[in-house]
Amino acid sequence: MLNRALLERYRCPESVAAFSLNGHLSKDAGFFRFGSNTVCFGQSATGTRSRIPLPELYDTCKDVKITDEQVALPFDPVAVIDNLRLEHYAVDHNLNGTQPFSRKALRFAYYSLRPLFTVPVRRHIQKAYLRGWENRPFPNWPVDSSVENILEQCLLAGMQAQNLKEIPFIWFWPDGASGCALMTHDVETQAGRDFCTNLMDINDEFHIKSSFQVVPEKRYPVPESYLSSIRDRGFEIGVQDLNHDGHLFSEREEFLRRAELIRNYGKKFGSTGFRAAILYRNLDWLPELGFSYDMSVPNVAHLDPQAGGCCTLFPYFIGNTLELPVTTTQDYSLFHIIGQYDLELWKRQTKLILAKNGLMNFIVHPDYIVNQKARQTYRHLLGYLADLRANQNVWIPLPHQVDEWWRARSAMQLVNAGGAWRVTGAGSERARVAYARIARDGTLHYSFASDSPAS
Repeated sequence: MLNRALLERYRCPESVAAFSLNGHLSKDAGFFRFGSNTVCFGQSATGTRSRIPLPELYDTCKDVKITDEQVALPFDPVAVIDNLRLEHYAVDHNLNGTQPFSRKALRFAYYSLRPLFTVPVRRHIQKAYLRGWENRPFPNWPVDSSVENILEQCLLAGMQAQNLKEIPFIWFWPDGASGCALMTHDVETQAGRDFCTNLMDINDEFHIKSSFQVVPEKRYPVPESYLSSIRDRGFEIGVQDLNHDGHLFSEREEFLRRAELIRNYGKKFGSTGFRAAILYRNLDWLPELGFSYDMSVPNVAHLDPQAGGCCTLFPYFIGNTLELPVTTTQDYSLFHIIGQYDLELWKRQTKLILAKNGLMNFIVHPDYIVNQKARQTYRHLLGYLADLRANQNVWIPLPHQVDEWWRARSAMQLVNAGGAWRVTGAGSERARVAYARIARDGTLHYSFASDSPAS
């Protein structure tokens, strides 16, 4: 099953993915490279592994062997990709029972007092906690595409092994979209809740619908009239935690108690999606919440209280739950930690994500754009996204639409009918056949036109 991750990403013919291992895997797991721009974590069959992501790591790229239409890899790409997506490399930072007691105690104290803190006080504490974030070597800031890089290198090797000029596959997004952008709003306070109507007005000016993640308990009243005001205008409602106290995943028995309540609120809200408060997460427990999709995992978590990051720019499954990773910096971090009120960082991230045809998932809190300066920045962001939609064919759906598309795509088949490739399966009328080919510089390029007859 070394080819599973590749076939899931590309939905391409299985014949291109004939992989084996180049030796026996090491007993220990650690960091190593697969090319100059890609850091991996796991076991490997060659070289050495490091316990920490040092600047100089062993590069396994030179240990790939291509012979007789076969590719022998120095590691298991499925295992390594799972280690990244599920943040197994960051085990000491995850809320899975291994976190040091001192860190647990600090987190408990902070969130017990957090309701009493003003934004300036919180900003001061958070800056102290995150000191040195910009020097963290891994994941790669401001966007990490390690998973995509691994899979692209594997596809290149498979094509080279079989001397193929191009490979057909099912394009990532419907109607040939170049990428996908999601706008999501985490509603944290009553002031934010009361601003939601104004926020929907702003979004509608740019014809961009969004999802509102609502805290069910304690933070503010959630009357049905409020939920209806969102649904009736074509926006989406997601469940945000239970009470936003930062302790959802702190203890197993309490998690199970809260999970039942959260599921009930999901039914009440008519929600198929979930997001954990403050992006605290335990990916081993997450599927037990029973939602169709989740949006709790950052791509790079340097500016979040829980370190880590999934290192991918595309949706992926955690059990039966589809993860839609948060791939751009949150507005709070941009405004209050970095101290910027322009689009420079967001534009840099979107360009990097679009270069991989990935998902741009934004979190903008209604609570933090009430003031005019932040609100103007948000308007500029919506205008920028509207331009990407018009000029670069970026798809801007609601989260549940991405969930539905990705599930449909994962069941589609690519078939050769009379010498031409076509896509079959439910929803295939929106699917496009694309082609991956090796460019002169040795990199992988995509297009929708074939250079040669199907074979």
